[in-house]
Amino acid sequence: MSYENILLEKEDRLAVVTINRPQSLNALNAKTIQEISSAMDELNADQSCRAIIITGSGEKSFVAGADIKEFSDFGQEKAEELARNGHNTLFNKIENTSKPVIAAVNGFALGGGLELAMACHIRYASENARLGLPEVTLGLIPGYGGTQRLPKLVGKGIANEMIFSAKMIPAQKAKEIGLVNEVYPVEELLTKTKELASIIASNSPMAISKAIQAVNLSDTDKGFESEIKYFGELFEMNDKKEGVNAFLEKRKPNF
Repeated sequence: MSYENILLEKEDRLAVVTINRPQSLNALNAKTIQEISSAMDELNADQSCRAIIITGSGEKSFVAGADIKEFSDFGQEKAEELARNGHNTLFNKIENTSKPVIAAVNGFALGGGLELAMACHIRYASENARLGLPEVTLGLIPGYGGTQRLPKLVGKGIANEMIFSAKMIPAQKAKEIGLVNEVYPVEELLTKTKELASIIASNSPMAISKAIQAVNLSDTDKGFESEIKYFGELFEMNDKKEGVNAFLEKRKPNF
């Protein structure tokens, strides 16, 4: 499939989705959201793909936010439709995909850009990254999951501070509060992200898929029971047999 606003590259068992709208600092418009969603569908159907990286083109911006021009004249009904469509089309899809998705945050991750990064399972950032949710400066609140995912990552108090103040925080601060996992020089970011993705890709894809489902239920009343269920289900799958046999035979598993 051909794309206009994103680049899709596959190498070995990894895929890199690059949001490619440098003229607007990679801001998310409806077409870009749909294209990322389509790329996720394509990669989920690709059995050779084991891990997905999402990043932005250039060194200034991951995603600088939503494209405000698209919704500046919306009323309540259209605004709710916009937010719901974003959740269903992309952000929830990323969070609940069966393959691990890593955000390589290369520069500004603001508004919808930070919400996109938070929907990913892991976040690495460049030293020049700046992260924030500036929606209240527009008389709005985050609409693509920011009020829900940020408190789970950093706690309610820090999330409230970031949302209410609309302050941008630097990458190192984001690491200190648990919003990003690691921080690297901008020229090393993608390489380091690919190194992690390659390590993940060498592990059992079935086990990782179940782990994603279990972790996503960790703050619900179904969490522990789901972990037990998925743990048991994996005992019937070939990956478990290969993994255990490889351990007993003192060799690397071939998943």
